[in-house]
Amino acid sequence: MSQPPSQQPPQGGFGAPQEPPNGAPQQPQGPPTPAVPPQAPAGQPPQGPPPAQPPAAPAGPPQTPPPGTPAYGYPQQQPPAGPGYGYPQQPGQAPGPYGQQAPGPYGQQPGPYGQQAPGPYGQQPHPGHGYPTQQQYPGAPAPGGPGSGAGGFLKNKTGVVVAAALAVVLVAGAGTWFLVSDSGDDPKKPVAGPSNDPKAPSGSPTVDKGDGSGDGREVDSDLNAGRKPGEAKVAWLQKNDVDLPRSGAAVEGPWFTKDLVVKAMYRGVSGYSVTDGKKKWNLELPADVCAAPNSATADGKLVLGVKDGTTDRSDCSVLQMIDLNTGKAGWKKSVKKNGTWDFLSDIGLAISGDTVTVGRTSNSNAYRVSDGKELFGNPEGNCKPFAFAGGAKLIAAASCRTDDVKNPQHQVQELDPVTGKAKWTYQPARGWEVSKVYSVSPLVVRFDNEAKKQYGIAALTESGKLRSQLSPAKGTKLTVDCGGSFAIFGEKLEGCSGVAADANTFYIGTEDDSSGTARTNKVIAFDLNTGKPKWEAPAPAERVLKPLGMEGGNVLLYMRPKYDAAGALVTIPPTGGTPKTLLQHPESTGRIENGFFSSKVLYQGGRSYIFSKRVSASNDKEELEQSTMLVFSK
Repeated sequence: MSQPPSQQPPQGGFGAPQEPPNGAPQQPQGPPTPAVPPQAPAGQPPQGPPPAQPPAAPAGPPQTPPPGTPAYGYPQQQPPAGPGYGYPQQPGQAPGPYGQQAPGPYGQQPGPYGQQAPGPYGQQPHPGHGYPTQQQYPGAPAPGGPGSGAGGFLKNKTGVVVAAALAVVLVAGAGTWFLVSDSGDDPKKPVAGPSNDPKAPSGSPTVDKGDGSGDGREVDSDLNAGRKPGEAKVAWLQKNDVDLPRSGAAVEGPWFTKDLVVKAMYRGVSGYSVTDGKKKWNLELPADVCAAPNSATADGKLVLGVKDGTTDRSDCSVLQMIDLNTGKAGWKKSVKKNGTWDFLSDIGLAISGDTVTVGRTSNSNAYRVSDGKELFGNPEGNCKPFAFAGGAKLIAAASCRTDDVKNPQHQVQELDPVTGKAKWTYQPARGWEVSKVYSVSPLVVRFDNEAKKQYGIAALTESGKLRSQLSPAKGTKLTVDCGGSFAIFGEKLEGCSGVAADANTFYIGTEDDSSGTARTNKVIAFDLNTGKPKWEAPAPAERVLKPLGMEGGNVLLYMRPKYDAAGALVTIPPTGGTPKTLLQHPESTGRIENGFFSSKVLYQGGRSYIFSKRVSASNDKEELEQSTMLVFSK
């Protein structure tokens, strides 16, 4: 087990507020409230309450802020979003540019700006896993936002159950979603997040081997009629063809295999030709889709979570394997409960190799994707995995039983996907919860501290040692899109976007600056070996850039549309510089592109996809007019 360093992530919230809907005004930030947290000892994190004073930290990087400077990411009134930012410090480093160590998962020290701040937009950061938070009105579009810390053992089981019966946890936020897409580069080159493209589609015409009922929803020729030189063409536009409940439905996916793009929504899964959007197959399910992993297996197998009934009390306890190549259903089974206090109302799924993991509060199981055989369940010992990130590696967040439910002890582990045995374990200081994995290879993890209303971001080495902490310049506000979902006992580490990474650099956008005539921002590259910024690249005037992944060794970004300009995919060299256009979306579809309320953007096989994450409407006619996927090609 690796030992965490004495330094901690900063207390001041490095707020990663969620991206508001296109064109939505940005809220002003509230005033800071100073606070100096208690400190913890260096070396191994305590299993009980930490001592009041830590030993003096050795000199060396990374650097940290002095107490008394303003905390990063002060609350705004609306919309709700992710918690603030504070980063773990490396051991053996002298006081940083701000003169002091920062508090965080590695010992409790004052934050980068020395003050404690409530979560962005005035929202209280999410409580520990399993505790309900503010409920949103039924049927509201599921907004994007970072996930909550999770996995704590149920210290007061009765209270948790009662609370869960009275409220629904909604990780809230709003705005455009951006998917970290597979760049098609050499698989040995690390990219942010797991690949969604086991086998990149070739783009060749496909033969309809499905039920033959799909109309394709071909693009109206008028959408390309006014296309200008240099602009991409509209390959196809898809509109909703599913009769949904009044509250609408979230859309899961997409996943790519061969020449198909696949998505799941409500009680069905469908595969479409990437060239023309024709529906090639459709699989009806008996109940709602309630969980989905980010990636499928290399041969196109996927496991979805499906509810065990159609009532409000139904659990997300049924696993259904699907062959994405053919749309055929494979094995189906119920998740094995690990005791009385194993709640299956919500689960989080992740796939690594031929293993699918099922995470929820202080419990987990893993099954072989190919045949459904259970591979492992909860391990022996005091610490239990509860959430996972998949892809090239299987990363787990574990929660350890403690004497104080309000002061949790978490761990990050890399597991063997066949046996479930931990290859290594990284343990942050008490109070810091593993929240999200921004990148699996290289490994970049976010930690949340509910009591301090802050979070920190750390890079770990291949062996689970602390590599660095991100240290943005004072006043810099970064933003990450981690999605949102109704969940009480389920948690998912993967799924964040708006980031990219290669072997030694982490790329992330700043929060929109709306002080001028239109929104704009910049992209910052952080050195993963030091945590310090390498370079900054401003977006073109009055535009906003969001990282999507790596493409041909360059950083791939989406330049969001605005009211009088269409979006585009652009690239920036890993050394920095001016964005270069890769695929300019046509002005003729700017209104449609800008009209997606909640979407994510991908680039696969030379095509860009704008993909709706939720479909909801006030009436049936409007529901069937909702644009769900807009695809561009050269």
